Amino acid sequence: GPQPSTSNSEGDLLFLLDSSGSVSYYEFSRVKEFMWDLVQPFTFGPRDVQTSIIHISTTPTMEFPFDRYLSSGTLQQAIRDTQQLMGDTNTGKALSYAKEKFFSDEAGARPDVPKVLVWVTDGFSTDDISEPMQLLKDMGVTVFIVSTGRGSYLELSAAASQPPEKHLYFVDVDDLPIITKELRDAILDVIQANRLHAVDITSSSFRLMWPKLLSQETGYYTLEYAPIDDLARKRTKQVSGAHTSLMLSNLAPETTYEVALIPESNVHYFPPQTTRVTTLAEEKSPAQVLISESGPYSFHVSWAPTLDSVVSYQILYGPLPGNSVKLLEVDGEHNSTVVENLAPNTTYLVTVTAVYKSGKEKSLSAKACTQEEGSKVRHLRFEDMGPNTLKASWDSADGKVLGYRVRCRRQTGPSSVISVSPQIHSVILTDLASGTTNKVCVKPMYKNQPGKRLCRMVHMQPATEAQGYKHRQRA
Repeated sequence: GPQPSTSNSEGDLLFLLDSSGSVSYYEFSRVKEFMWDLVQPFTFGPRDVQTSIIHISTTPTMEFPFDRYLSSGTLQQAIRDTQQLMGDTNTGKALSYAKEKFFSDEAGARPDVPKVLVWVTDGFSTDDISEPMQLLKDMGVTVFIVSTGRGSYLELSAAASQPPEKHLYFVDVDDLPIITKELRDAILDVIQANRLHAVDITSSSFRLMWPKLLSQETGYYTLEYAPIDDLARKRTKQVSGAHTSLMLSNLAPETTYEVALIPESNVHYFPPQTTRVTTLAEEKSPAQVLISESGPYSFHVSWAPTLDSVVSYQILYGPLPGNSVKLLEVDGEHNSTVVENLAPNTTYLVTVTAVYKSGKEKSLSAKACTQEEGSKVRHLRFEDMGPNTLKASWDSADGKVLGYRVRCRRQTGPSSVISVSPQIHSVILTDLASGTTNKVCVKPMYKNQPGKRLCRMVHMQPATEAQGYKHRQRA
């Protein structure tokens, strides 16, 4: 599905694509889908992410330079239009060619931005890769390898950036979507690490992070931020050179802020870094109200979400129809309560109101019904299970039943009581003498009190007659 946009990132991302004859057309098409899914949330442009593709074949070929496609739509179409070249798998040559293009103005590469290489391979190469790959890494390129074949783990783990558990993936070509998010997050760690960016964005706050440029002794940072539609409301904060992050709070929801980081150094000049961050829409609480565990005299009310900006919740409840209303207050850290001392078999209107720190209030209502007082089981019935044995079954009772108690008063012999869990709706009754009439009662058990029992009289046929029984409702 559509991915949320990922901005505040800057880097040159190069795909080294195995386009040789060792890859089937199906595998090649699946890898193209994977490449697009991987970069889909990125923002492209001269100050954001730029992407290029180099084919591994007999002769390495650049599909398009870094600065050719600077929008999601055009890049998506370019990846779809990429055609397989076939030929030999000369990966070493392609890596040498990639090193040349990674730092070439002609290829649209930019100086002083992070460089990331993603090599998707079936694990096979006809020439040596170790030397050109090491040269790339020595020049600061972060290398991720995705192997869809049976490549040598030792060879590929040596080729990938370290540690290999963060930079090397083995996956079947049909399972590439499984690693997409993990690989994307790993790439983001690289291309965001050298630039001011925001994390933990909410409706009223975000945390700014930036690379370590200064120290406690060499200077301090000035941070300036303001809504882009009202730059006159600019606010300024200063932190020591030991900081690499700062939380900004008390912000307006759904607002784009222009943020500038100005390193004030007494040793070197560092250019300011800027970014734009959009806060999220303000969450509303409660967004849903749920009624559960309803009994004759109480029910449980819960709501979501719980937000830090809510001071308390007010629960108003009263019977319908009617004007009698009662109030419960709950601390803002809690999201549920039990409403008690209610009338049985009654419909209530329950309104949960969130009181925000700002003084605003938001409400949501729901209807709740208490159970009939002393709810009882329904449809008690019997089944002949053999000489002197019956199976008693019933339909479940209303409300939150904790269990059932079955009592059998025998005409001859001792009475018995059986307790069963709420999921069980039948018991086996034994030692019922032939020709006797016995009384069987089933009672549901609730938290506050037992429900009403349902009783039936059951007659066991004399042994001389056909085995069976008759039952009649108690008069």
